[in-house]
Amino acid sequence: METLSRVHPMPFGAELLDNGSIRFQLWAPAACRVDVCLAAGNPPRQITLAMDAEPGGWFRLVSNRACTGTRYRFRIDGDRQVPDPASRFQPEDVHGPSEVIDPSAWAWRDAGWRGRPWQEAVIYELHIGCYTPQGDFAAVMEKLDYLAGLGVTAIELMPVADFPGTCNWGYDGTCLFAPDSRYGRPEALKALVDAAHAHGLMVLLDVVYNHFGPEGNYLHLYAPQFFTDRHTTPWGAAINFDGESADQVRQFYIHNALFWLEEYHLDGLRLDAVHAIADDSQPDILIELADCVHAHFGCTRHIHLVLENDKNAARYLERAADNRPRHYVAQWNDDIHHALHVLLTGETHGYYRDYAGNPLYHLGRCLAEGFAYQGERSEYRDGRPRGEPSAHLPAAAFVLFLQNHDQTGNRACGERIAALVGPEPLRAALALLLLAPSPPLLFMGQEWGSTRPFAFFCDFEADIRDAVVAGRRRMFTGLPGFSDPRALERIPDPQDPLTFEHSKLDWEERRRPAHRAWLTLHRELLELRQRELTPRLQNLAARQTACTQPDKRVLSARWVLGDDSVLFLLANLGAEAATGFTPPPYPVLYTTHSGGQQPLPAWSVTWYLRNGETPP
Repeated sequence: METLSRVHPMPFGAELLDNGSIRFQLWAPAACRVDVCLAAGNPPRQITLAMDAEPGGWFRLVSNRACTGTRYRFRIDGDRQVPDPASRFQPEDVHGPSEVIDPSAWAWRDAGWRGRPWQEAVIYELHIGCYTPQGDFAAVMEKLDYLAGLGVTAIELMPVADFPGTCNWGYDGTCLFAPDSRYGRPEALKALVDAAHAHGLMVLLDVVYNHFGPEGNYLHLYAPQFFTDRHTTPWGAAINFDGESADQVRQFYIHNALFWLEEYHLDGLRLDAVHAIADDSQPDILIELADCVHAHFGCTRHIHLVLENDKNAARYLERAADNRPRHYVAQWNDDIHHALHVLLTGETHGYYRDYAGNPLYHLGRCLAEGFAYQGERSEYRDGRPRGEPSAHLPAAAFVLFLQNHDQTGNRACGERIAALVGPEPLRAALALLLLAPSPPLLFMGQEWGSTRPFAFFCDFEADIRDAVVAGRRRMFTGLPGFSDPRALERIPDPQDPLTFEHSKLDWEERRRPAHRAWLTLHRELLELRQRELTPRLQNLAARQTACTQPDKRVLSARWVLGDDSVLFLLANLGAEAATGFTPPPYPVLYTTHSGGQQPLPAWSVTWYLRNGETPP
C-alpha cells in the first residue's frame, strides 16, 4: 500500500529543516530578548541559546543542538520561560515545555482518500474524553466499525487543542496546534484519522478562533498586540483581527486551519462561535481564512468548512453559479433546534422564548428557508434584529440536530433530550430530522437513547476554580427550578472529577431492550437516507416550501431534489390527532404510523417521495 508523509510548513514554531537542524521562530514584539531553553542529555540539563532579533518583532534561531523529541521553552527578556504558542505537542500540559515533532515521521496509508461530497454528510459529534472509558484517540479508533455500521459518514471531534488540567470540553484551549496529551500523542490522532478514512468516514474538527482559555495563554507577556481593547468578548479582550499588527495574528489562525487540514489530513473544520469574532476589516478574517483554505487545496479533495454563528449571517454561506459554496458549506442551525425543542418540551425560558409564540411556524420556516430569524427582532436579545435573508440558500447549508454538546451540556444538569420528552415525540423528531435534505448531526450516545448526562466540566488551577463554579451557578439563577439558592447546589460542580466521569458514555446501555430499539431506529432511518435520499441530493438548489397550521400542530413541507424528484413531509407535532389533511399522491418513503391514516395520529411523521421521471 502506498504511504506518504504530510507536513504543513509554518513561519513560526519549531520546524525540522532538510539538513536535520531545527529552526525556532517566535513573534514577540514586546520583548527585547528571547532565548531558546533546551532540555538535553540524560538526565536532562538546560541549554540556553540566544535567538536573533529580526524586523517586525520576530526572533529566530537555527540550531543543530535540538532534534526530534527535544523539549524546549522560550525565555522572555532573561526571565519568564513560556511554551511555544505554535507547539505541535505539550507532553506536560499547557505550562510545561514544548516538544519538537517531526510531522513527516508518520507514514499515511490513505493516499487515495479524497473525502466525501457534502451531500453525503451525516455527522456524529463526540468528545474524545467521554466517548469511551479510556478517553483517548486509540479507544475512539476501536469504535470506527460501529460508527460506520450506524450509518454516519463523518465524525466531528470536539476541540482537541491542548487545554489546562485533566479534563475540559476543549473550548478553553491555549496551545492551538497541539493535540492534548491526555488523548494521546500527535501520531495517535493521525492514526485515528487514517483509520477513519479506511472506514469511509470523514473527520471534522471543532476549532476555537474567538478566544483563548483562561489558563495557560502567555501571549500577553511578549505579544500583547495579539489582543485589542477596541472590541470585547464574553471572555475578555478580543483577538486583534483588524488593528495594528493584525496581519501576524490573522496568519496565526489561517495557518492553524491549514495545519489541521494538511498535516492531520482532516476533512473539515467547524469554527466555534464566530459571532464572538470582532473584525471590521475587509475582507474579514472569516472570508480570508476560507479563501486561503480553498486556494490551498483547490479541487484536490473535499474540504468542508462549517460555522457556528448566532448572528445568522447568510452571506458566509453564499453559493457560486455552479452551486458550490463560495466560503462556508454550512452553519449549525440553532433555530431549528430551538423551535423543535419548544414543541417537544414546552420550555420557553432563555433563548427559547424567541420561539415560544409560534414554534411550528419557526420550524417550518427553517425547513423552507434556512433560518427562522432573518432580520426580525429578537426578544431574547433585547429587541435587536438578528439574521439575514436565507431563503435563496439550499437545504445543504444548514446542519440540523436534536441535541449537541451545547444544547445538552449547557443545561444546568446536562440532561439529554430523551430525559425530557416521551418516546412518541422523540421518535417523531428523529424521523423528521434524519430524513430531511439538510445534513443531520447526532450527539454521541443519542443513537441508543443514552441516559448519561453530559455536563460542563473543567480542571483549572486554584485561583480560577471558584470563579468558574460561581459563574456556572450564576448562569441559571432565576431559571425555572433554580430560584431557590439551595437548588443551585444541585448543579454539578464543573471542577469535581466525578462530573467528568459521570459524563462518560455507558456502552452497556446499548444492550438493554429499550436502548436497542432506539439504536435500531437510527440505523433504519440512516440506511434509508443513504439509499433513497443521498443520491438525489447532489446539486440541491433552494427549491423548497413549507406550510403550517399552528392551531392543529400540523406541518407540511416540500422539496424539489437535485434529480427533480419531490420529497414531501406531512407531520402532526402535537399530542392530539388532527383531521382534514389529505396526503399527497406520492409513494410513502417512511412513516412513524400506518400510511394514509386519517385522522393524522398525534406525533406522527410521514415522508413521501416522487421520482423525477414520474408526472406530477
